[in-house]
Amino acid sequence: MSLTCGIVGLPNVGKSSLFNALSNAGAEAANFPFCTIDPNIGIVPVPDSRLDRLADLVKPKNVTPTTIEFVDIAGLVKGASEGKGKGNAFLSHIREVDLIIHVVRCFQDDDVIHVEGSIDPIRDIGIIDTELLFKDLETLERKEERVRKMAKSGDKTLMNHLHMLAGLRAHIEQGKPVRSYSDWDPSHPAFGELFMLTAKKVIYLCNVDESDLPDGEGNQYVMAVRQHAESEGAETIVACAKIEAEIAELDEQEKRDFLDSIRLKESGLNRLISAAYRKLGLITFFTVGPKEVRAWTVREGTKAPQAAGVIHSDFERGFIRAETIAYHDFDELKSEASAREAGKMRSEGRGYSVKDGDVMLFRFNV
Repeated sequence: MSLTCGIVGLPNVGKSSLFNALSNAGAEAANFPFCTIDPNIGIVPVPDSRLDRLADLVKPKNVTPTTIEFVDIAGLVKGASEGKGKGNAFLSHIREVDLIIHVVRCFQDDDVIHVEGSIDPIRDIGIIDTELLFKDLETLERKEERVRKMAKSGDKTLMNHLHMLAGLRAHIEQGKPVRSYSDWDPSHPAFGELFMLTAKKVIYLCNVDESDLPDGEGNQYVMAVRQHAESEGAETIVACAKIEAEIAELDEQEKRDFLDSIRLKESGLNRLISAAYRKLGLITFFTVGPKEVRAWTVREGTKAPQAAGVIHSDFERGFIRAETIAYHDFDELKSEASAREAGKMRSEGRGYSVKDGDVMLFRFNV
């Protein structure tokens, strides 16, 4: 399955610079608003030390990581929900992503213009949230109007739908995102085809100066963002776009040496991807063989046949069983044959929920 993260934020907070560092896609970055108009897309391989270890053990011809897609969406401004600053087009791009990466400027630099004239991350977050809420309210009101016309017949189901929509509207009108609405269920007919922007999960990425990186706490701006994120159950990642750009140019050994020199355990990319997987409830399983060692992404709780279907629909349609080895057992025993001899290869059926790190061989017949 593919994972798409939309990078949003006000103009000049470091979104495009961070995108360039993450994806090496060469998205234009400049010191003026609306530099990014059409969304830039970068496909990034997901770093996973387990995949590297399996490749070392199996020595396949090819190694294929799973990937994550980053979409650099142009900076939003006040009035975006009304079409200001290309707002309607930008908001439609957000509608298509799985997860929002909200980049917040948490550094002082007189040479980089801030569209609001000062550094205030909570104000900046509020501007973006307000525009997304306004757009959701507009979408919801259109849906209410359609249902209200149909409900004139007295249909009890439609009347109930109208009641549910009114409850959601009242929640939004209080300035609260859809994701915090206890009755929100996108699969319910009342909420069908709404595609609410504020229903999407969010990770706040604080773009800081290099001097604020080593201790992981950042600065007073980061602490304010972290407190805000915790209040709505979101996660905060601290990174420096300039440092990420430098890291992106290095090979693996140079990257490790550089991170050690600035007292960081891993890059912002790794931390961001890990957070995205956690937020969306994603896990990784592996397939191994002489031709290829490959990582695959599924949602936590996915059953074995559906995991097989991620590889090929025939695997799911003709699923018989999944021969499964836990990663730590494969790592310790160093081969599929050794794991089988040691009794560490399990035969799992249709009801098995795939675990993170499983090494799997699917048996099927079509």
